[in-house]
Amino acid sequence: MIFLFKGLLFNMNNTAIINLTNINFKTKINLNMFVLVDFWADWCNPCKMFSSVFIAVQPHYDNVLFAKLNIEKYPQIAKKYNIRSIPTICLFKQGKLIDNMVGAIQQQQLQDFLNKYTT
Repeated sequence: MIFLFKGLLFNMNNTAIINLTNINFKTKINLNMFVLVDFWADWCNPCKMFSSVFIAVQPHYDNVLFAKLNIEKYPQIAKKYNIRSIPTICLFKQGKLIDNMVGAIQQQQLQDFLNKYTT
């Protein structure tokens, strides 16, 4: 079960997934930690499928900030990072794009992607 409180999504373990905006995007990706951003849109069915994977994996990575950015609300950010297909995940650290992956990937694929950089 997922709860929404003050712009944050919380899973059953009370860990947050940040909703990014044009106001907080730069600050969050510039943190001295890994930040995984899910670029998505309301109308995107593959995004909805991937969202459950994103939420399921998040509690297992304390060293990664999980965040979501709605490309319909903030198209200028999506354009800056050349997001042409969704869902797309981008991994940042200290403001630098480390890697990305396109498509509604499975849980193991997401874990492999994160483990490549975080372990």
